Amino acid sequence: MRKKLLVLALALFAVVAANAQQQDKKWYDNIKFSGYGMLQYQGQDKDGAEENTFNLRLLRMILDGKIGEFDWRAQIQGTNAKGPGEPTVQLVDLYTEWVKYKEARIRVGQFKRPFTFENPTHPITQGWYSYAQVVNALSGFGDRAGEKSSGGRDIGIQLQGDLLPTASGRRLLHYQVGVFNGEGINTKDKNQQKDIIGGLWVMPVAGVRVGAFGWTGSHGKMVNPLTNATCNVKLNRYALSAEYDKDEFTFRAEYIHSQGWGAEKVGSNVIDYNKGKLADGFYAFGIVPVVKSKLHAKARYNLYREQKEWSTSKTMYEVGLNYFFSKNLQLNTEFARVNERATDSNYNFWDVELDFRF
Repeated sequence: MRKKLLVLALALFAVVAANAQQQDKKWYDNIKFSGYGMLQYQGQDKDGAEENTFNLRLLRMILDGKIGEFDWRAQIQGTNAKGPGEPTVQLVDLYTEWVKYKEARIRVGQFKRPFTFENPTHPITQGWYSYAQVVNALSGFGDRAGEKSSGGRDIGIQLQGDLLPTASGRRLLHYQVGVFNGEGINTKDKNQQKDIIGGLWVMPVAGVRVGAFGWTGSHGKMVNPLTNATCNVKLNRYALSAEYDKDEFTFRAEYIHSQGWGAEKVGSNVIDYNKGKLADGFYAFGIVPVVKSKLHAKARYNLYREQKEWSTSKTMYEVGLNYFFSKNLQLNTEFARVNERATDSNYNFWDVELDFRF
């Protein structure tokens, strides 16, 4: 009798183990691990601020998955953002999105703000040493408003969709609108007000997008240096965007305008009234294939005005080459002539990056 019970127990255990193994296999089938690294050599010959250094720009590790009608993503980033010897490791993406209908998808969590074409572009695919100055300053990277560097992300909920399909299935209209804390990544809201950000663009022909974006909100617990009292600082921004991206040809231009007091520096909550209320900037670039899938040439006009006055402008005239060893390994080179009117200085800047994906 005991032998029969033992045999029955072993058989039952084998069935349960096989079933669990099968479930584990399905679980693994729905998860993808990926990531990328960016290694950098950078320098400039600006008087009093000369630089010539190797740098670890960033490392990202990503998990993507699917649960029924929901997609999800978790992404961790490691950078040298605080300086040599002070690495920063942080959660940058954590969200889930209901994707049943192309016309209406709902995303919840921490993710890219729906503002500008460039913000959500992959750092490697973007093709330059960095995002444009105005995108960095007015889209939640090293933001003018003092928000810590957040990679253009925030915590909230977003509705987006693609409408008006053609006979071939290509969609002509995209919309997106979200409600966010307004404080950047990994940070709770500091006031009772939320940021509302949205965008709308048309795609009249394949590869072309023309759109506009709006952003209204505030930053909480900002310090007035005149009274040392805390307050909310209102923020209003808009962007106008155009892009052509097809067959390895990429051309994009965007203008961004911001209204609202700036902070002393990135990561500061002290208002700097000397910066004024207005800031803006513009960039335009072209990346074209010299040898298809192997070598691309590029040029970019990159302007930012911290106070929306020409006396505060910083302009970079950039050229470079991107070489693709394979689809997962590329070398990006760049040279720029920089003009800073605020300091009445002109200098050279250069950057070389080896980027890889896994």
